[in-house]
Amino acid sequence: MAETNYASGDDFTVEFLGYRFDFNAIDFEQRVNAAAVRLGLVEPGELETGEIGDLVELATEGRVEEPRSGLGEYLVRNWDQLSLVGEESLVYWLRKLVFRSAWLDHRVKENLLEVEWEEESGEFSYRDPRGGRALLELAPVPSWHDLQFRRT
Repeated sequence: MAETNYASGDDFTVEFLGYRFDFNAIDFEQRVNAAAVRLGLVEPGELETGEIGDLVELATEGRVEEPRSGLGEYLVRNWDQLSLVGEESLVYWLRKLVFRSAWLDHRVKENLLEVEWEEESGEFSYRDPRGGRALLELAPVPSWHDLQFRRT
């Protein structure tokens, strides 16, 4: 049986939905950054060290206590608006997307999924390597685009 837990290092250990995931710092930072972009919280592109630190603290601690950047200050100042969009929690979705990406990577590594780039959609798709039906389609995610942080 394939191992169910993802590990890239031991800088961050987080449990989510019964899985335990261990990340090295760079892997975790990249996944949190990608999750924030996917949610529309930040624009695509390179974030500054302090911005990454604030996002990592938000994803791991559920809050930003001492902002390191303009992004962190924005998160603290606008938390009442940002924490929930509709019924959706920003912290939950950051964590979910980090774990979804690690879970998918682990499934690909174990040859339980194959990944393909879809030119038309500009996204990856996953399928069963044994030729079965498509194993999963990634569910849509809520959007924080209207509240997106923009550098001034």
